[in-house]
Amino acid sequence: MSKPKPQKAARPKDIYKIILTVLASTLVLQLFAQYNTDSVNMVSKRNKQNSKRDRMNNLLRMEEEGDLIFNKHNIFGIRLATDGYGINFEKGKFKSPSRTLLFQFELNEKKDPKEHHISATSDGINYSSVVPYKLNNLYEFKMAIGQEHMIGQKGNRNGVSVAALYSAGVTVGLLKPYYLDVQNSITGASYRKTYSQMVADTTEGDQITGASGFTVGWDNLTIKPGVNAKQAMRFDYGRLNQTVAAIEVGLTEEYYFGKIPLVYLVKQHQFFFNAYVAILFGSRK
Repeated sequence: MSKPKPQKAARPKDIYKIILTVLASTLVLQLFAQYNTDSVNMVSKRNKQNSKRDRMNNLLRMEEEGDLIFNKHNIFGIRLATDGYGINFEKGKFKSPSRTLLFQFELNEKKDPKEHHISATSDGINYSSVVPYKLNNLYEFKMAIGQEHMIGQKGNRNGVSVAALYSAGVTVGLLKPYYLDVQNSITGASYRKTYSQMVADTTEGDQITGASGFTVGWDNLTIKPGVNAKQAMRFDYGRLNQTVAAIEVGLTEEYYFGKIPLVYLVKQHQFFFNAYVAILFGSRK
C-alpha cells in the first residue's frame, strides 16, 4: 500500500495572487454597479426634465388659448411702508387668465415720521430706549376686496408676469397707550405713566427709566374705524409655477373716522398716505 503524498503548503506568492484577484473582482463589480446606478439616475433625471418641459409647454399652450391654468392662490407677505411695517395674507380666485378676484387681510403697525428712539438715563444709568413724546401705538387690521389684472409677461416658461391691482376695504385701528416706566428719585417708588400723564402730573423727582413694553396698555385700547384703498404693481417671477415668488410695490390711502393722536404736540391726522414694498410667497392650485 503506497503512502499518500504530502500536500504542498501554499506559497506566499500564491496567496498574494489570490488576494489581488479578489480585490480586482470586487473593484470591477463596484464600478459596474456604480455605472448602472449613474445610468439609471441620468435616465430618471432626463425623464423628469422632459416631463417638466412638456408640462410647461402645455401650460403655455393653455394660456395662449385663454384657458385657466390655476383656480386659486394663497399668498403671504412681509410689507415695509414709509410709515410702518406689517404682514398680509391674500386669497385669490382666478376668473380668467388675465383677471383675479382678491380677498386681502393685513396687520400693520403705523409709525409717525417724527418718532425716534433715545436711551432713557436716570442718575447716570442708561435704561431701555424710549420714544420721546409718543402718546399711542396704532395697530391696523385691514380687510379689503380687489382685482388683479395681467398687463404684461414674457413669452417663455420662465417669464416674469406684470400685473396691476387695486383694492378697497375697511380698517379697524387699535390705539394702544404708550406707557413709560417711571421711578421717583425721592421716594424710590416705581410706576407707569403715559406721556400725557407725565405732563399733567408734575410730581417732583419722577424720572423715566424706559418704555413699559408691548404687553402693557392693552386694557386701555381705543378702537378707531376707517376705510382704506390700495393701488399696486406686482412682479411675479414664477407665473407658471405652483409656488408664488413675487415683489409688489404700491400706494395706500387710509381714512379714519376720527383723529389719531400718535405724538405729543404733533398735528393729529385722519387721512394717511404711504408707499410700500412687499415680498410675497405662497402657492397656486
